[in-house]
Amino acid sequence: MNKKDEFFKNQIELENEIVATAEKSVSEIKNLLVKEMILSIALDSKKHANMLSALLAIQSSTQPFIAEKISKELNENIIKHIKLEQKAIETYKQLLEEVDNEQEKMIIQAIYHDELRHHALLKKIYTTIIDKETFDEGEVWEFIKDDFIPQY
Repeated sequence: MNKKDEFFKNQIELENEIVATAEKSVSEIKNLLVKEMILSIALDSKKHANMLSALLAIQSSTQPFIAEKISKELNENIIKHIKLEQKAIETYKQLLEEVDNEQEKMIIQAIYHDELRHHALLKKIYTTIIDKETFDEGEVWEFIKDDFIPQY
């Protein structure tokens, strides 16, 4: 195992430990605001572990093409996902205009920005799959870098 693979594996373990610790720390908490904010951080750590797992996977093997049958189903699901993300964007945007409480506004704004990034990433994935029915690693890097590197 090379040094980079070992680093990724260690970081995955660390991120998973963060998730487990966060979940354990709030198991008895009744205050939903505190509980859910800690759990949302845990979800980010889970996302980090998933992203690192993807990096580890591309280090050790080539990624298979997407079969036509799976590609068609994926296309349909992505279309639905894009529509749902668009609806979420619209509703959070409207909510931001109506909310006066600064704490609520801060949390809603964070969610709104996540939804904008998700929507843009899904549209890029969809376009790539429809245009080519598959995508390669270089294309994936091109369109996910904007999603994972905040632009604000």
